[in-house]
Amino acid sequence: MRAGVIGRAFHDTVPVMTGYVVLGIGFGILLSTKGYGAFWALFTGIMIYSGTMQFVCAEMFTAGTGLVSAAGTALMVSARHIFYGISMSERWKNIHGLKKAYMIYALTDETYSLVCESDDVDYCFWVSLLDQSYWVTGGVIGALLGDILPFDSRGIDFALTALFVSICVEQWMNSEQHYPAVIGLTASVLCLVIFGAGNFLIPAMIAITALLFAFRGKIDV
Repeated sequence: MRAGVIGRAFHDTVPVMTGYVVLGIGFGILLSTKGYGAFWALFTGIMIYSGTMQFVCAEMFTAGTGLVSAAGTALMVSARHIFYGISMSERWKNIHGLKKAYMIYALTDETYSLVCESDDVDYCFWVSLLDQSYWVTGGVIGALLGDILPFDSRGIDFALTALFVSICVEQWMNSEQHYPAVIGLTASVLCLVIFGAGNFLIPAMIAITALLFAFRGKIDV
């Protein structure tokens, strides 16, 4: 029975694996160029497990960012994951202990898109565990390659940006209204102009959240 669930989870997560391993390798290489090796790729992949935040952390490590600023950035960048957990609270109300805690912790965008359609707790657990293993494996491989292979790593830190740009373009083309994209772009540009490149992220996220609430009646859910 368990083998069947694991096999189904693996089959459904193959597309996630292809993306996570490649992006993880990019993150690991970037981390190694900052002077942090495979251990840090493994540690951040297990303890942070947020692709966006881990790419940001690679820069924070070298910039000596303070704890308060780092915590605020992490909250704003990954705030959407709070709502992932809330939306699953009723479905997982009968699950207890570390298993439930881990499944909530592991709700990345791609994992959520799979588990939100299933009531099989074992399936959801294995999807979560497999997806994280793909990301961690990619990060460690990238860090090892970055230490061994000499090459020009310029542009690797743009990999996640490119991914989100492609997702935004796809959503723009498939959506009938574009309020979220316009709000996100406008708020980010204005905050960039007002606060500068080093300080615009948190004000932009706050502004985006406030505007989305203000225009929530016009946004299709």
